[in-house]
Amino acid sequence: MLQQSISTSCRVQKFAKRVLQGRIIAGPLVRAACKRHLQDLKVGHKRGLVWDQAAADRAIGYFEQVLKLNGGEYEEKPFLLAPWQAFIVGSLYGWYFDDGRRRFRVVYIETGKGSGKSPLVAGIGLYGLTADKEQRAEIYAAATKKEQAQILFRDAVAMVNQSKALSQRLVQSGRDEKVWNLFYPETNSFFKTIAADEGQSGPRPHIGLIDEVHEHKTGTVVDMMIAGMKNRRRAMVVMITNSGSDKKTVCGQYHDYSADVCTGRVQDDTFFGFTCSLDKGDDPVKDERCWPKVNPSLRFRAHGQRDGIPGYSYLRNQVHTAKGMPAKLAKVLRLNFCVWTQAESPWIDWEIWSAGEEKVALRLLRNRRAVAGLDLSSTTDLTAFVLLFFPTVEDPYWRLMPYFWIPDHDLDEREKRDKVPYREWIEAGYLETTPGRAVSRLFVLRRLVKICAFFQVDKIAYDRWRIEDLQQLMVEHGISLPEMVGFGQGYQSFGPAVDEFERRLLGLVEGEDINPDDIELIEALKHDGNPVLTWNAANAVVTHDPANNRKVDKAKSINRVDGIVATVMAVGVSGKGSQLGGPSVYESGVGI
Repeated sequence: MLQQSISTSCRVQKFAKRVLQGRIIAGPLVRAACKRHLQDLKVGHKRGLVWDQAAADRAIGYFEQVLKLNGGEYEEKPFLLAPWQAFIVGSLYGWYFDDGRRRFRVVYIETGKGSGKSPLVAGIGLYGLTADKEQRAEIYAAATKKEQAQILFRDAVAMVNQSKALSQRLVQSGRDEKVWNLFYPETNSFFKTIAADEGQSGPRPHIGLIDEVHEHKTGTVVDMMIAGMKNRRRAMVVMITNSGSDKKTVCGQYHDYSADVCTGRVQDDTFFGFTCSLDKGDDPVKDERCWPKVNPSLRFRAHGQRDGIPGYSYLRNQVHTAKGMPAKLAKVLRLNFCVWTQAESPWIDWEIWSAGEEKVALRLLRNRRAVAGLDLSSTTDLTAFVLLFFPTVEDPYWRLMPYFWIPDHDLDEREKRDKVPYREWIEAGYLETTPGRAVSRLFVLRRLVKICAFFQVDKIAYDRWRIEDLQQLMVEHGISLPEMVGFGQGYQSFGPAVDEFERRLLGLVEGEDINPDDIELIEALKHDGNPVLTWNAANAVVTHDPANNRKVDKAKSINRVDGIVATVMAVGVSGKGSQLGGPSVYESGVGI
């Protein structure tokens, strides 16, 4: 294949240039993808890359001249590609190697919800079926479950039904909503669904389309598609997704890989990434100007629509209804604004947690009544001990002071695994190490003795499951601690403690007969800004039982939450309400 000249009408090049000129609003990774494209046009031939604008234009023309949209106001309207969609379609079908192989084999597309990803890849599947000149092409809409795969496939079937050119050339198996196969007799090719839960093996896709990758718990479907296309010269696997909540999933891995490839940290000429993201400092809750970076169809006005899809009014409504509801807000940020949340349903709102930060001098805490929570965790992970100081007349706040320990062995690997600056925290005094490969419980015990001797600790709540070794060490070494209180890790014990922790963190008061001006500060919970505890707070997820009792769920949290677990246990043994050395003001009826 020979390198072709690039005309000024090239929509792929036009999009890339306008993005880099700032005429089209785009996030950092899309800007990087555009820069990569323009750079490859200049020097890609040195690596055997060939740009075929005629092929790119042909694929774009197929969408706009052959395909029809469906549903609502779009019914039977031509599929006019938004600029970002034209950039993707043109890139996928315009780039080749000089031996005729298609350049891009694996494609990752991540945008905000409702941007038009599904009809885009359904159209890619139909192009591969009917216009790619591939004999016996196998086109798959793939997912972990059959129901999910059908969603994308139904888009393709609807497009066929709306297009006179396609409906006359394709043979459908099934009727109406139960169509399960599209057959193209001219090349003996088919388009159908495939799912991991069907136990199928041996697909040889020409085009594999994978929807909602962020919902995939494993890489089974992606791996199955990629492995199957090894003997086809122009095969592609195209993944589309919203942002996810766990970077350790297959979606998170491809998100990071896409970022590495587009920015040039990794060179992979066979991988195409279009990953929408916000710039550092962007706040989609407060500033609408950043919304098009992650909702690339917003500025595309087609068929008389004022502001593109999903629309500013829709996004405003999503933001408005989610404010003040941390779990809902996190979901909106993830689905609509491409923010990778640190937990599936984060419990503690960042602004609320940040508002509770306040450092105080140790002299205010030295002889102050306190309780504590101890989460020993496993031998190699984080161990947390959190002190909870009662309010006083001089300082009418609940105060948290956390201590953390990890083994000093292989800290570099721990930093890489957990993606947090352990060494920096250790140097700053926020985190301590114990010698060896595992947390030394004897070391921790001796530190607890010193801590409790310095402060006035009444009792320590602990998880019964991991306490036996500690108790044995206390006996063997003659170590004594304040009253040790076993704290169940189920909903029954955690439910009231979670409620009380939330109430104090939010500064809420109970009882209509209490003057908020007199008591509100006494009910507020403050923490010292320890970054390890803040990291734990960002990771924390709560689950609930049928009675709506809640607990912090380590299994649902994607990273360490030990400090928050210890905090909630401390709250659980502190009693309800403010206790200034005596009964709760709510129990005694005595105001302060």
